[in-house]
Amino acid sequence: MKFRFSLLFSLLTVFALALGACTPSNPNLILATTTSTQDSGLLDVLIPMFQEKTGYVVQTVAVGSGAALKMGEEGNADVLLVHAPAAEKELMDAGWGKDRSLVMHNDFVIVGPADDPAGIKAATTTVEAFKAIAEGRANFITRGDDSGTHKMELSLWGKTEVDPSGQAWYVDSGQGMGATLTIASEKQAYTLTDRATYLANKDNLELEILFEGDAALLNVYHVITVNPEKWPKINYDGAVAFSEFMTAPETQAVIGEFGKEEFGQPLFFPDADKTDADLGLE
Repeated sequence: MKFRFSLLFSLLTVFALALGACTPSNPNLILATTTSTQDSGLLDVLIPMFQEKTGYVVQTVAVGSGAALKMGEEGNADVLLVHAPAAEKELMDAGWGKDRSLVMHNDFVIVGPADDPAGIKAATTTVEAFKAIAEGRANFITRGDDSGTHKMELSLWGKTEVDPSGQAWYVDSGQGMGATLTIASEKQAYTLTDRATYLANKDNLELEILFEGDAALLNVYHVITVNPEKWPKINYDGAVAFSEFMTAPETQAVIGEFGKEEFGQPLFFPDADKTDADLGLE
């Protein structure tokens, strides 16, 4: 009887130790990310996987990339998943970010009403498409939220030498990608969107992809851990765990398959085995 009790106690002890090893000392993790990862549905798949695998509990804050980067700079998030490479480099150079890893990419597209009043289907470059919208004074909805998409849009307008701000045809939604697409659909206007969010919402929209395929429209995502030397109270262990999860082969495989069954094409392309230079970012 004593042997059985001793054996049972030993087994329970081993089980308790193993359980304790799987339970983080600080399980609460704040992820600041973009509305596109949320609106596309990707996080609905990945976050439960991460939580089950690691024991962390993720609080996801989906905002524009600019706001997400600001949260990292202010120590209000532990880890970031964003798509604004130039602004990300500034964050890293300033020391607010500790580690930065390439995760995935998709692309931006210009969507609009099927009748294409500005005739952007005939354009050969994104700059030509934007010029056509401006010259035709066709309604265009901008997010206006300092997101990665908004930053990309502004850089494209800059190449056209057109300043759309203040124009009656240029409407600021001040909202995320999903809401901006809804407004564009209602107003039969053009907008710049990441392909994933558009495809995830297209059944509820009266918008079509009218311009795509330009190399200038590449949309790249990185995961960034916030620097614990700047903010000692952030959950750096959890941030590292999330970064490692996002770049792990199993997760990368899930990212590469996401959307195929429903849309006939992946919504994101895994890139953890590549470098920024491979994607033309350096």
